[in-house]
Amino acid sequence: LHRLIRRQRQMCIRDRVSNLIDKYGLGNFRNSKPTELSGGMRQRVALIRTLALDPKILLLDEPFSALDFQTRLNVCDNVSEIISNEEKTAILVTHDIAEAISMSDRILVFSSRPAKLRAVHRIELTVGNTPLSRRNSPEFKDYFDMIWKEIDHDEQ
Repeated sequence: LHRLIRRQRQMCIRDRVSNLIDKYGLGNFRNSKPTELSGGMRQRVALIRTLALDPKILLLDEPFSALDFQTRLNVCDNVSEIISNEEKTAILVTHDIAEAISMSDRILVFSSRPAKLRAVHRIELTVGNTPLSRRNSPEFKDYFDMIWKEIDHDEQ
């Protein structure tokens, strides 16, 4: 019975992965090697691999740090869309203030070691529905400056 349940679970996961690969534009690369994929594609594959198990919460720890700036902006939009479409909650760990503001509805700022919660900011941007377009919101700079001062103050 345990083997049957495990086999059914594996088949469900395989089907889910196949659907996600097609849904997020990677169907033509199904049999490609990682070295044959762009950085953005590798990020989407990594996210799909995580989503295969259907977690309630995703932990994204510096997910874009290895990407060049232009790719980072595009992948940020892609990842945000996937998280939204799959109706997941994500915790994004980043040192990039602009990335945090553009992707988040709430930012927690921690002090240096030992880490202590320093501030919580609810992010309410009036422009855009993607991380890239949200950067054009008039409030964006105010959030950036406020968080920068908190971090700069923490370093002193």
